[in-house]
Order: sequence, then C-alpha cells, then structure tokens
Amino acid sequence: MANGRFAPSPTGDLHVGNLRTALIAWLCARSTGGHFVLRFEDLDRVTSRPEHQIGQLRDLLVLGLDFDGEPLVQSTRFDAHHEAIDALATAGHTYECFCTRREIAEAVRAPNGPMESPGYPGTCRTLTDHQRADHHAAGRRPALRLRGHGTTIVNDLFRGRVELPVDDVVIRRNDGVPAYNLAVVVDDAYQNVEEVVRADDLLSSAAPQARIAELLGISPVSYVHIPLVVSPSGERLSKRDGAVTLADLRAVGVTPAQVRKMLNRSIGMNERAGSEHFDLVAIPPGPWVFTAAEL
Repeated sequence: MANGRFAPSPTGDLHVGNLRTALIAWLCARSTGGHFVLRFEDLDRVTSRPEHQIGQLRDLLVLGLDFDGEPLVQSTRFDAHHEAIDALATAGHTYECFCTRREIAEAVRAPNGPMESPGYPGTCRTLTDHQRADHHAAGRRPALRLRGHGTTIVNDLFRGRVELPVDDVVIRRNDGVPAYNLAVVVDDAYQNVEEVVRADDLLSSAAPQARIAELLGISPVSYVHIPLVVSPSGERLSKRDGAVTLADLRAVGVTPAQVRKMLNRSIGMNERAGSEHFDLVAIPPGPWVFTAAEL
C-alpha cells in the first residue's frame, strides 16, 4: 500500500498531460489500497487563483478521480516551510545566492566556467563575508540555495535505478517565498505521501529533494517518473496546442467519459477497466503523442 498525491499549480485549466499524470498517480495509490490526496501548489502568488483550484478539482472529479480529505493549499503552510529553511540554514546546509537568471545563464555558457552542478555553476557558493556584505549594501536581495553535494541514487519504480547529481537548488526565493524543491518535501511529509508520480521532466529534481528530506529527517518517498505527453510535433503538450483541456474538448463535442477512455488506452488499460486492473509495467516507455483526432 502506498499513499499518493496530485499537486498541480492552480494557474489555469489542466490539460490532457496533467490529467494523464493525475490518473496514473490515482491508479498507483488506489490499486494498492492507498490514500490519495490533492494539493494546490500556489507558490506563484501572481498567477495562482482560487477559481483555478475550483476548476481543476471539478475536472479531476468528473474524470472519476476522488481524494481523501480536503485539498491542501500550499501557501497556508509557509510557517512550516520557513521552519524547515531555518533548520537547514542553521545546520550550514545553505548559502545566499545573489545571481540573477541572466548572470546564471551567462556563467553556464562561459567556455571555461566551472560547473559545480548541472543547473547552477556555484558562483555564490564561496563568497566571503565581505563580498556578501557588499551585495547587501548594493540592495541585492539574495535567494537561499541548498549546498548540494555529489550524487544520489533514486530508485524510480518506472525508470529503475538512476544516479543523479544533487544540484544547488533554491529553497527560498529572493522575495522571501519558499521555493518548490523545499515546499514539496515538507508538504509531502505533512500529507503522509509515500509515492510521488509526475512527468519525467522533473526527474532531475528528485535528487535534491531526496537530499533535503534526508537533512530534515524526513522519510524518503518513492518516485514514479512517467514519460511526457507531447504534441504531434514532438514538443511538450501545452495549452498553445489548442483543444487540450476538458473545456476545449467539450466545445468540440468530446465528453469527459471519452477522455477517460482515451487516457486508459494511453497507459495500456482497457477503456473501461477499474483501478484493480492497473499495471505500471503496461505504460509505454516513450512519450505519448496526443491528438484529439483519436477521440
């Protein structure tokens, strides 16, 4: 038995790729008798909206995906996030980073620039107290990064054993808001999540998240990183591709029941099969190409 979750960002309607991930996560939990919870990850305070939470919940329910307990809104957990950040900082596992995105991109492109991690070149990792004081005096607000180290092994239930570098990820943004990689670990523990199902473009984040969990004394989760849903052009599916949300599909005469049958087919299940017939091994190993024409 493994407790699972679905944790969308409430910034708009869910598209078919999001719904497929939600379905697989639900099936992984329900097929083993586990609990399944919902969390709205509204860390983006500019684009997150309560009405998007309502719409996303409605779409999930109409596809037959139910949840245990009330949905958790991540921004209500900021106190717990900051407590965890303070614990990591006090233990010396973090450092201030004053880099802008442009500066990071330029450092990564530099022909002789040292790469301490694949995502961040470690520019601020070894700043002196004097250099940090100068940045503060100049009005530059720092983010806080995890002091990553080496690699870690992620045992993914879909992809197998994967060795990944522990990147120096941001755990608190420079506006003071807790960052995704920290918040997701703290909130998964709070909701008793044991298994995380998500698209494989997030695989690299599993290593620093596992490291954060270890440092905070949190039991590690199991991961299931599934292939992305892509458009016929091979690009990651997005709302720019047209009829990709339930509302879009309804407008062209496609019912939620038809969408659910299509999603079942995409993961190797009979169109009408229930959770008891789910088998993770049956999911095709490559990206699923979505086209509304197959409906």
